Amino acid sequence: GIDAIMNKNKLDAVIAPSGGAAWMIDLINGDCGVFEGLTGFGAVSGYPIITVPAGFVKGLPVGISFFGRAFSEPTLIKIAYGFEQATKLRQAPKFLATYPQN
Repeated sequence: GIDAIMNKNKLDAVIAPSGGAAWMIDLINGDCGVFEGLTGFGAVSGYPIITVPAGFVKGLPVGISFFGRAFSEPTLIKIAYGFEQATKLRQAPKFLATYPQN
């Protein structure tokens, strides 16, 4: 299983983008984006996962997820906190009505 693979490869966590870049807000028709990413794997498997800010693509936020073995929440929190402190990528949220297409 998951723990055996992580033990064999001496992994504390698996790291991946949390999902695709955020979609543009359509003020008339509402959101229409499809969310894809690693977070569903954690939910289905019952294993811990933590997501933190990882910057911006065209001014829209993206995240990075750290997926761990069973009961590894303390380790994941340390890894995620270390990433946040090392990168300083988090910015306070703000509302953008729309984003220019050029």
